[in-house]
Amino acid sequence: MSRPGSRTSSHAGGSLAGVRRFLGENLGFSGARNIAAWTVAGVVAYSLWVKPQKQAAEERKAAQVAARQHAVEKGLIETDKASPLPDPQLTGLQRGSKKQP
Repeated sequence: MSRPGSRTSSHAGGSLAGVRRFLGENLGFSGARNIAAWTVAGVVAYSLWVKPQKQAAEERKAAQVAARQHAVEKGLIETDKASPLPDPQLTGLQRGSKKQP
């Protein structure tokens, strides 16, 4: 038994109507054709702008990796994995004048 004011499974249809009303009032979706038109527009926009940009970025990244690998193989650059130790004078860990060698 359900008490007055409690939510039951009969409100499931009401929440769908609320979603439809929200989309219709705020986003301009008024019917099935309108939603289909927005879907088609979104797919076209994704196909024309987003997907080519992602592919171009992937191609640039692959070309950079290939160029770096080629340079390492030819000995043009060295891959030093060790990071340099920071100078305590420049990082503010020590005060005073820096000693000149």
